[in-house]
Amino acid sequence: MSQSNHVVCTACGAINRVSTDKDAAAGKCGKCGTALFSGTPADMSASNLERQIAKTDIPVLVDVWAPWCGPCRVMSPQFAEAASKAEPGMRFLKLNSDEAPELSTRLAIRGIPTMLLFEGGKEVARVSGAMSSSDILKWAEGARSKSAGGAA
Repeated sequence: MSQSNHVVCTACGAINRVSTDKDAAAGKCGKCGTALFSGTPADMSASNLERQIAKTDIPVLVDVWAPWCGPCRVMSPQFAEAASKAEPGMRFLKLNSDEAPELSTRLAIRGIPTMLLFEGGKEVARVSGAMSSSDILKWAEGARSKSAGGAA
């Protein structure tokens, strides 16, 4: 029997089961028909982000940013490039801290840009400061390795 991962649709918030023996990149939401993975980070509201973190089985990498932040604007295309290389193995999302101040406070965001990596609904790593796409991917994979190593 094949395994499956739960993936939350970034458009409608529906939870979808994606078989691990199928091409997840080709998956579409069973409710709204939107592609589950577009290869680009999706902007999330606070409630949608919390649902993504809690209900998505694959790792979720969140870029917390603000439109007035110069380093955030520099990193945005790098984060998008990293998403194009790493999806569907990892979900890439963006949270505008100006539009979600309560969640930013709860997440203890002290500076932006800050990236948070979540696995199994829990934060496993964070880093602040602009990074290149290759550094983003190296950091995320390193953080996942440490997380998996600590859980074993």
